[in-house]
Amino acid sequence: MPLFTIETAYSLPAYRHCIYEADTIDQACRLAVEDDDWSDQKLDYETAGETYVSGIWRGKGAPYEAPALAIPSQFGETLRRKADHFETLLGILKVLAHVPDLSAPKLPFWVPRAQSAIAKAEAILAGAPDPQGANPL
Repeated sequence: MPLFTIETAYSLPAYRHCIYEADTIDQACRLAVEDDDWSDQKLDYETAGETYVSGIWRGKGAPYEAPALAIPSQFGETLRRKADHFETLLGILKVLAHVPDLSAPKLPFWVPRAQSAIAKAEAILAGAPDPQGANPL
């Protein structure tokens, strides 16, 4: 039976409380985001993110020495899965939104891709594996 070395991770929020003098909320937020001094940060173990697979290699003890294998989407971080799929959904939506005629010749090409993208988006939201053939583009 083959062996795999799996690297898992989780996100651990770091936070800080700082005071900024500003004329508006937008300006205060911009100052906070641009402030790179995290010397007084605290780690929030109470709201750690989900565990996800961040790397996989064939064999025993081979991380970073052997080529990494592709991680099946459902084992990735949910937030990253959503972000990665957003571009696909937006691209298909833009194509379909600009179809001037619902009987346009390219529509039969794009409708199945839209259906596949929707199925994958629903799987992501459900925390489920990608459906078979859910590679819309």
